[in-house]
Amino acid sequence: MTFIKMCGLQDEATVDLAVELGVDAVGFVLVKSPRRISPDRAATLRTRVPAGTLAVGVYVNASLDEIVTTARAANLDHVQVHDLRSPDDVRVLHDAGFTVIRAINTGGAEALSEDFGADLLLVDGAVAGAGKTWDWQDRSALPSGRWVLAGGLNPDNVERALSTSGAWGVDVSSGIEAERGVKDPGLMRAFAQAVRRNAPE
Repeated sequence: MTFIKMCGLQDEATVDLAVELGVDAVGFVLVKSPRRISPDRAATLRTRVPAGTLAVGVYVNASLDEIVTTARAANLDHVQVHDLRSPDDVRVLHDAGFTVIRAINTGGAEALSEDFGADLLLVDGAVAGAGKTWDWQDRSALPSGRWVLAGGLNPDNVERALSTSGAWGVDVSSGIEAERGVKDPGLMRAFAQAVRRNAPE
């Protein structure tokens, strides 16, 4: 089935609901953002995430030392980084024991052609975390193989986004919010249901 990551979770209720909905990954933002939580808070929420569901620390504009230190403090094994500079950055994170999701912004075909050795690729809109859609039909902006689509997804457009882009998975944050940083349980449920309707036979 299609991989689902719900990102920017901040409290027990939304983590519990995401788990109930059977998502494959939950994301905790550990850098400056309306959705930011502390490593200690992430560690507490991490205890509610069962084995088999990825708990991911999300980073942008953070040093590798900061990523390693805070992800360890949060008891996370997976990190999603939006500004990796080279394969050496990925190697440092791998050596520290993390699975690495490399997040890139769409519009740069050269970024798609560079293999940094990350475990998974996520393609976001022009501005990371802005919740803006992009042209999923522009094949020059789409990778091949297993990758995750992000950027402006919501319950109303995710089915079309998946069928158009051919993405292996989806990542959502603002599209399941009642207001910036505040998740809406109804939208969370509707999003998961919409993705599952798109699942191949």
